[in-house]
Amino acid sequence: MPTDIPADSVGLISPQTATFDEPLPLRSGRTLPSYQLVYETYGTLNADRSNAILICHALSGHHHAAGYHSMDDRKPGWWDACIGPGKVIDTNHYFVVSVNNLGGCHGSTGPTSIDPATGRPYGPDFPIMAVRDWVKSQARLADRLGIERWHAVIGGSLGGMQALRWSIDYPERMRGCAVIAAAPKLSAQNIAFNEVARQAIASDPDFHQGYYMDHDTRPKKGLMLARMLGHITYLSDSAMREKFGRDLRSGTLNFNYDVDFEVESYLRYQGENFSDQFDANTYLLMTKALDYFDPAADHDNDLARCLSQSRCRFLVASFSTDWRFAPDRSEEIVRALVKARRPVSYLEIDAPQGHDAFLFPIPEYVDLIKGFLGSLETGGAA
Repeated sequence: MPTDIPADSVGLISPQTATFDEPLPLRSGRTLPSYQLVYETYGTLNADRSNAILICHALSGHHHAAGYHSMDDRKPGWWDACIGPGKVIDTNHYFVVSVNNLGGCHGSTGPTSIDPATGRPYGPDFPIMAVRDWVKSQARLADRLGIERWHAVIGGSLGGMQALRWSIDYPERMRGCAVIAAAPKLSAQNIAFNEVARQAIASDPDFHQGYYMDHDTRPKKGLMLARMLGHITYLSDSAMREKFGRDLRSGTLNFNYDVDFEVESYLRYQGENFSDQFDANTYLLMTKALDYFDPAADHDNDLARCLSQSRCRFLVASFSTDWRFAPDRSEEIVRALVKARRPVSYLEIDAPQGHDAFLFPIPEYVDLIKGFLGSLETGGAA
């Protein structure tokens, strides 16, 4: 826990809640009659409201991107390494907004929220979200905050897909778009990983077809397995080898089915911890949003034609050991942007962490983001 808040931290942060009574039509054809978005802000919005940056979170992320909620917090927000005074996303200079997506389980309206039509938690009856639905709700929040145009929209993984969708749906409302460790759509392999994770949850006897809250229980084992599977795909083989190798937890083989290797212990810890903090229906919803993301499908599967609607400058970044969203998936986006004659910078960063590398303050990565944000101010090439 932080006995002293670091000087480069945004400090103690209180989440805010925006309530929207205007119905939100969804990609699925359903409508949310009303909803709430929980968000945090860091820094100060300038007089002409031109210094705002939107941070979009990944599958298991949330609005708490930087700082601390209390002095008892053991860890800061998930991207604290990059957001704060003097950091790459400098809150002395920028006004940063981070939102918990609809369907989430950290305060925004989602499966654990009360359905006004029934007076009971939505559970599995909460509508499946599409990335464009999140972007639409974020645009409404921007309106509420008086932000007509973002200096940049930035996201990694599923957050990068949201940033890309912003450039398509609201091309006049952003100067820059940073798409990090993402893809223009999921591969069959990635959809398969998501389906195995969903089946792990659905097969848990405590799942009750998603109505587990009505039974005062939770599919903890299924969610734990889903997280373990996902976590394996977020790390590279070299990262796991360097961190764990074949190290034995007790120094000797047990010759039973309990934990022998340190990597087994680590995965069980990660799964257990996650299952205590995350909602299973939200996990199902988020993975489906990933599966459905395919903006080029509305343009005869021509990604270049789709992205030709954009009006901002782009930064696309990938990581050498990321096999969940490999560099060649980022290069698909870059080739389409070049074909669409959109200004884009691209870098594949040599990093051992795998897909999770986008969360780390890797010097080359930090310098890349810093240079991109600076270019948006000077008006130079992206």
